[in-house]
Amino acid sequence: MVSSSSTGDGGGTAGTLTLSELEGRLWAAANSLRGPVDPADFKSYVFPLLFLKWVSDTWELDHTEAVTDFGESVSPEEEADYHRFAVPDGCHWADLRKVSVNVGVTLQNILQRLEEANPQSLAGIFGDVAWGNKERLPESALLNIIDAFDRMVLNRNVVSNDMLGAAYEYLLRQFADESGKKAGEFFTPRAVVRLLVRILDPQPGESVYDPACGSGGMLVETINEVRETGGDTRTLRLYGQEVNLTTAAIARMNLFLHDLEDFRIVRGDTLRDPRFVEHSGLRTFDVVVANPPFSLKNWGADTWVNDPYGRAFCGVPPSGTADFAWVQHMVASMKPATGRVGVVMPHGVLFRGGAEKVIRQCLIEDDRLEAVIGLPSNLFYSTTIPAALLIFRAEKDSARRGGVIFVDGSTRFGKGRNQNQLGDEDVEAILSAYRSFSLADANGGLRSRFVEHAEVKENGWDLNIGRYIKTRAADTMTVEQALSNLRETQVALRQAESRLTERLRAAGYE
Repeated sequence: MVSSSSTGDGGGTAGTLTLSELEGRLWAAANSLRGPVDPADFKSYVFPLLFLKWVSDTWELDHTEAVTDFGESVSPEEEADYHRFAVPDGCHWADLRKVSVNVGVTLQNILQRLEEANPQSLAGIFGDVAWGNKERLPESALLNIIDAFDRMVLNRNVVSNDMLGAAYEYLLRQFADESGKKAGEFFTPRAVVRLLVRILDPQPGESVYDPACGSGGMLVETINEVRETGGDTRTLRLYGQEVNLTTAAIARMNLFLHDLEDFRIVRGDTLRDPRFVEHSGLRTFDVVVANPPFSLKNWGADTWVNDPYGRAFCGVPPSGTADFAWVQHMVASMKPATGRVGVVMPHGVLFRGGAEKVIRQCLIEDDRLEAVIGLPSNLFYSTTIPAALLIFRAEKDSARRGGVIFVDGSTRFGKGRNQNQLGDEDVEAILSAYRSFSLADANGGLRSRFVEHAEVKENGWDLNIGRYIKTRAADTMTVEQALSNLRETQVALRQAESRLTERLRAAGYE
C-alpha cells in the first residue's frame, strides 16, 4: 500500500492505492478508447500517454524538491541536477489539460518537443501515432483517455517504480489478450520468460542482449531475477534490438518505468542489419535471450552467403525459414568464456532436414548445445503449436560436455481462457528437471535425460525429444507426431486406392 494524492471523480483526495487499484484505473483508461479504436491498437495510444503523465508528474515532484532545497530563486543549472528528463515550457501535462480543441495536434507538438529536448534518451520513444487524425482517433475519445489519466498521480511518492512497472506489465498482458495472434509480435508469456531467465542465471555486472526484444519483457525479467537473488541490479547492462517501431518504443518506456537507466534499445532488422557491432564483428554479451518470430520468411538469406559478421558459421539456413539464422546470430553474440544463450524455437528446428540438419549437426558437434526443453502446446498468442527452449553455453560444466540434456515439459500446464499457462509450480518442475537431468519422475512428474552425442548421431542428428524420453501420452500430439501420422495415413491411402483400382479392373471397370 502506498499513499496517494490523486484526485477521485469528485475532486477529493484518495486514501491509499494498491497495485490492483492502479491496474484497474489504467485498464479503465484504456477502455475509454473502446469503440472508435480497435483493442489491438490500444497500446499505441495508452503507453505514450501513460509515459507523458509519468514524466510530467515526476518533473513536478523534482521541481518541488529543488525549490525546497534552494528556495524559489533556484537557478536552472541548480535544478537540472534534479531532473531525469528536460520538460520544456508548454509541454507539461497541465498544458495539455488546458486544451479542448484540436487536442491531438497539441499533444503531437508536446511529444515532439519532449523528444527534441531529450535527444539521447527519448528520441522516437512516442512512436508514430498520428494524434491529430480525428478519423482514426475522435477528439472525444482522446479527451476521455486524457481525463482518465488526469485522475492519477504517477510520481514516485504515490506510485513506486516497482508498482508502476508491474502495472505496465499488467497492461501488456491485457493488450495481448485483446490482440489475439497479433500479441505474439510484442508479448511472450511471462512464465516462459521467467523459466528461460532462471536457466540462464544472470549475475550482477553482466551484459544481457535480446535481438528480438519486443516489449522488453526478457530484459525486465533479468533485472527481477538479479534483484530476487540479492544482486545489485544497477550493475547490469541491457541491450535490445526490435524491428517494429511501436514495439521498440514500448520496450524503452517499459525499461524507463522500471527505473532502469543503463540500457540501449535500437530499432532495426537484426538478421539483415545488426546494430550491436564493434570493430568488424558482432558485439558479444554474457547472456543472450530471445523469443524471435517462428519460421520467418524472406529474412535476408541472400546476404548470409557472405555474412560480414561470420554468423553463418554452421551454414546458411533456408530462405523460407529463419529459425537457425536467429540461433546462429545469438550463438555468435555470446562471449567466448561466460556466454550463454536461451532461445524459444518451434519444434521443427529439432528434426527438419536439408540445410537445417547440417547446421544442427554442427552446433551439436561443437558442443555448445546444452539442453532441449519441450514446452506445452498453446502457450503463445501467435501459435498453438508447442515450442522448445534451446540452451547454449560457450563453456559447459564438465558433467554436461559431450551430450545434450532433454527435458519433456509438455505435460506441465494449466488450462487458461485462450492459452494454456505455466504456473509457478510448473516452472519449478521444469527447472528442476533441467538441473538434475534424471529419468526418475521426481521432478514434479517430469523426466529428463542426458544423451551423449554418439546416440544423437545414430539418430541422424535428430533432436526430437520423443526419441530420447518415452513419456505418458499427452493431451495433444506434437508437430512431429502429427506429421508422422499424416505420412503413414497417406501411404495407407495410396495402397488402398491401388487395391481398389485393381479390383475394379478385375471386375471389368475402367
